[in-house]
Amino acid sequence: MSSNESDQAEAISQQQTAWPVDDRRTQRNEAVLSEYGPGLAEAFSNYIDPYMALPMTAFARLEAQGKALGIDLPYACSGHYEAMRTLLTVSLPDSEVPDLNFSQTIEALPVADRSPKGGPQTGHAPLIQPRGADRAPASGTGQSAALAGVHNIIAVASGKGGVGKSTSSVNLALALQAEGARVGIVDADIYGPSMGMMCGVADGVRPDIVDFDGTRFFQPIEVFADAGTAPIQLMSMAFLVNEKTPMVWRGPMVSGALLQLITQTHWQALDYLIVDLPPGTGDIQLTLSQKVPLSAAVIVTTPQDIALLDARKAVSMFEKVDVPVLGVIENMSVHICSNCGHREHLFGSEGGARMAEEYGLPLLGQIPLHLTIREQTDQGRPTVYAEPESEVGLIYRDMARNVSARLAIRCAHAKNAAPGLIAQN
Repeated sequence: MSSNESDQAEAISQQQTAWPVDDRRTQRNEAVLSEYGPGLAEAFSNYIDPYMALPMTAFARLEAQGKALGIDLPYACSGHYEAMRTLLTVSLPDSEVPDLNFSQTIEALPVADRSPKGGPQTGHAPLIQPRGADRAPASGTGQSAALAGVHNIIAVASGKGGVGKSTSSVNLALALQAEGARVGIVDADIYGPSMGMMCGVADGVRPDIVDFDGTRFFQPIEVFADAGTAPIQLMSMAFLVNEKTPMVWRGPMVSGALLQLITQTHWQALDYLIVDLPPGTGDIQLTLSQKVPLSAAVIVTTPQDIALLDARKAVSMFEKVDVPVLGVIENMSVHICSNCGHREHLFGSEGGARMAEEYGLPLLGQIPLHLTIREQTDQGRPTVYAEPESEVGLIYRDMARNVSARLAIRCAHAKNAAPGLIAQN
């Protein structure tokens, strides 16, 4: 990056990685706390949220609920509630501790139109017809109907294959689910869909067809229903073809198929739709960024210099199409021996951290290279599902809170810039 580009990236990062100052919110929250005595108000003042880097009075919504106190947070973090409860009340006598009722409201980030204007165009594939369907959604109407219940769409990209992007995607989705969010996944790798296997879906499972106002949609496959308040909704090309069937399609056909997987699926009340992109910066990535209302992207890389080269290209591509990048996930950051626990940096050290700093982006998480991650994923039981309280599971959970908090901050900035455009769940 040039000096000017680096300065610009740093300025953008400083502006959009901090919650916007809202004195009225702070004053309202402080007024609510005053009803519970000085001890609790001081505790809230001293507690700095690790994901927002601010006191709760600056970003939460506090509400007096009789003897209880309601605390509504703007990001997915239900797994952190008990830790927050303890830190906020540990110094208070029992007589001064109210019931703390935590909740979370995930808002939708408004997305500007990114339709290509004189730039590269994508072609159209023959329609993927749902079984028994006699017609596909009409242009515009079908897309808006399919995505009407989706608050935020997050692309997970790498630029290079083999860095563990799909493993990161499914564990990010599971971690967001574990933190109380409603989540869906689109397997955008049309040539090599693997998300079905990772989620334990048997070969031959096909989506049902639902009809809304005369338009037919795929019903997403529901997985991991026992891991959160709502199952993860999943759609993949693997559910439309046999696992041994190669997709011998050119780029425009693949791009069209991806659009249909997203816009011809009946997504139901999602806080986050995770799109697991194939490696590269070609037709699929361009189609997604221009024709789907992406909220943001997350970049996955290993610390290795070769992987970082392509990860930088992925960041630059999203910048060119005005898709904000929430941060960098450094996968395979250190190898952990399954026998003795010895740690060794097989692919180099801190490469993802340096790249994040170079672009003024947060480092969202550093995931170790561990045998159990591969084994659990191959068995259709990814780490966050199989061992949610393990060291690796907790790293993914922390990463999910970081992703959700970064997006909530951008949403707050957008809400200040255009009041009334934010949808709430």
